[in-house]
Amino acid sequence: MTSKLLPGFKLGNHHIDVPLVLAPMAGITDLPFRKICKRFGVGLMVTEMIASRAVDMGRERTERMAELGGDEHPASIQIAGSDPQFVTEAARWAVDHGADFVDINMGCPVKKICKQTAGSAMLRDEPLVARVLEAVVKAVDVPVTLKIRTGWDDASKNVENIARIAEASGIRMLTVHGRTRAQMFHGHASWEDIGLAKAAVSIPVIGNGDIVDGESAREMIRISNCDGVMVGRAVQGNPWVLGEVYAALTGQPRPPAPTAAERWAIVIEHMNNLAEHHGTQCASKLARKHVLWYSKGLRGSADFRGHFQVMTDWQQMLDIAERYFLSLDEEDHSELAYAA
Repeated sequence: MTSKLLPGFKLGNHHIDVPLVLAPMAGITDLPFRKICKRFGVGLMVTEMIASRAVDMGRERTERMAELGGDEHPASIQIAGSDPQFVTEAARWAVDHGADFVDINMGCPVKKICKQTAGSAMLRDEPLVARVLEAVVKAVDVPVTLKIRTGWDDASKNVENIARIAEASGIRMLTVHGRTRAQMFHGHASWEDIGLAKAAVSIPVIGNGDIVDGESAREMIRISNCDGVMVGRAVQGNPWVLGEVYAALTGQPRPPAPTAAERWAIVIEHMNNLAEHHGTQCASKLARKHVLWYSKGLRGSADFRGHFQVMTDWQQMLDIAERYFLSLDEEDHSELAYAA
């Protein structure tokens, strides 16, 4: 008899039965992609990071980034910033846009974010961390959560201190990416450091970094004793990995790899979602990365990428993608023909 690997936990009025979280990734985890990922067992959705200053500017693109699907709740809108006034205003805005939780990003390593003393740069100023967290917790009636890295660099790791500050400030869940800012996305994530945060606080701690399949999820949980796992870059072109992690967390057998027809069904749905949400002009740009990720490692993918990534006509992109992905079922695996 199989059993769940993790019991889940309560977050405000919601119980996260399966603590599998889709990582917020800029330009990737928009609503069209989250719609795809939800069916693979994700228990908590998080939007792309939204800068609090962008909220203040009232841009149309910011509004699209915050749009939540009716079937993806419970969901969190992630915000970032270092000015308590702007961040609290962004938090209220997120709640007005339907967020069940507000997540604060103090983990983004991107230079332009860190230059604004936002993202992971905030980890170097613990009093500022406390001021921002306390202000947001007081400003909204929904649970506030936090995502961090383990520190700025190896010489200044402070994951335990930040975890304690977060809990003391009223944060209800903490996600720890097991890398420092200096590491960016290189090297190995330290699941042991995630465990330090878990041991320091009583709130749920979600582990993030280097989850690529069910086995790595189980190993992170064993090493860190975390309460849930967040999957990020491994889902690029491969939302099926979420199904594998879901199976590991719920004690089910590993699901089979998708057939060519099943893969194409997801690709075309994703492309249609992109067009509906962003319009075909923007969708054609976004599809160049998403669809190419779906083809990674498949037969003839290099040839396909060479043709697909220079196309601009949406219907032609749909046609060439359909021909490529469905051809993978054919016995004749010779060079594919593409329309000019």
